[in-house]
Amino acid sequence: MILSDTSTNVREKKRAKMSFNRNLLNIIIILCVCLNWDCSEGAQEKQRRAIDSHTIQLSSLFPSSSSPCVLSTRASSTKSSLHVTHRHGTCSRITSAKAKSPDHAEILRLDQARVNSIHSKLSKKLTDRVRQSKSTDLPAKDGSTYGSGNFVVTLGIGTPKHDLSLIFDTGSDLTWIQCEPCVRTCYSQKEPIFNPSSSSSYHNVSCSSAECSSLSSATGNSGTCSASNCVYGIQYGDQSFSVGFLAKEKFTLTASNVFDGVNFGCGENNQGLFTGVAGLLGLGRDKLSFPSQTAATYNKIFSYCLPSSASYTGHLTFGSAGVSRSVKFTPISTITDGTSFYGLDIVGISVGGQKLAIPPTVFSTPGALIDSGTVISRLPPKAYAALRGAFKAKMSQYKNTSAVSILDTCYDLTGLKTVTIPTVSFYFNGGAVVQLGSKGVLYAFKMSQVCLAFAGNSDDNNAAIFGNVQQQTLEVVYDGAAGRVGFAPNGCS
Repeated sequence: MILSDTSTNVREKKRAKMSFNRNLLNIIIILCVCLNWDCSEGAQEKQRRAIDSHTIQLSSLFPSSSSPCVLSTRASSTKSSLHVTHRHGTCSRITSAKAKSPDHAEILRLDQARVNSIHSKLSKKLTDRVRQSKSTDLPAKDGSTYGSGNFVVTLGIGTPKHDLSLIFDTGSDLTWIQCEPCVRTCYSQKEPIFNPSSSSSYHNVSCSSAECSSLSSATGNSGTCSASNCVYGIQYGDQSFSVGFLAKEKFTLTASNVFDGVNFGCGENNQGLFTGVAGLLGLGRDKLSFPSQTAATYNKIFSYCLPSSASYTGHLTFGSAGVSRSVKFTPISTITDGTSFYGLDIVGISVGGQKLAIPPTVFSTPGALIDSGTVISRLPPKAYAALRGAFKAKMSQYKNTSAVSILDTCYDLTGLKTVTIPTVSFYFNGGAVVQLGSKGVLYAFKMSQVCLAFAGNSDDNNAAIFGNVQQQTLEVVYDGAAGRVGFAPNGCS
């Protein structure tokens, strides 16, 4: 009996001890969870603040013109890549051309001219009236798009090859260069003008060919004949133009990426704002564009990263080589069907991590497109008003200053070393969310005038345009075969 009582007491003491240990453990767990929750909440709040804003060294907005050129590792390591440079930057081959760099006011004026051309083309407000140019006997229509032409690549043309610097443009189709002899006029270019008689691989295209018939959709003008050779004429919205022979030639991107028989324009009468460069590389959607002509090799896929500074290079890469796995795609919209442009469906915008209350029809009614040649992104009036209002609210600690040209939200940052700006993200159809880089939000004139790099359209029915300031440092992938455009961060490295 005594033994039984003793055994019972031992069991009760064990149970009590186990219960105490369990309670103590529960208390410890609860404390740990609470402490961890507090810590993680604090960490999350810090992370949220970091994600919702960028702190920028203001000196980075004004890079020195004497800064050494930093080459894109992507362009240097991918076989089908070309280095992309600012046309007037440290890394450009043509910076010593006679013409000086345009100032900001001129860049924005030309940018508006390009935007007007795009909107006119999309709204089909262009008349079919073909008028005679004062500078050429060939007919030309208004509406081909050209602006300040910021970004340039260098490729080889002819046999032996001549390295020539071309503006690349997703809003144009026909690739053309200046050619000897200059029958009427050629603008000033840095590199020697191409002489087709010195190339063993040059051939004119017959005016009875399918390629000559394709000029109408590629340039807006039908091809004409000169001694059975096809003659093209393209005129841009600012009255720049190129006229010459449609021809075939060898194009050398890199030593292992060489293409025979590429259709291009050999311009013997050229005038306008192309000063310094040899011509234009058309990356649009028409069958005469370079991506269409090289589709058997690259399947209409190309990508680029636009450098954020004139002292850096980006890349223009053909094919899927090196495309980031983190690219998020959105379908090419139907708004641009029948044009050179790549359409997008914007479905929302956020500022500082907060999505703006913009009705879906604000974007869906006019539609949108992405364009390598438009500098400042354009938004429908109501969308821009929402973006501007949210941005101004987040920037209330900074001193406002006067507007500049199309940019109406500007700040005087004199005396500051850094500025903290809210993040801006775009939401596209298909779930792609693109957070702009810190350089994709501001356009800097001088320390006393740093502006929000967006502008509103004048009409609710004008398409939104995702411009090249916003594209800087992003990897932008054009997949023409699959009908989609993709984005990923940190695209130049």
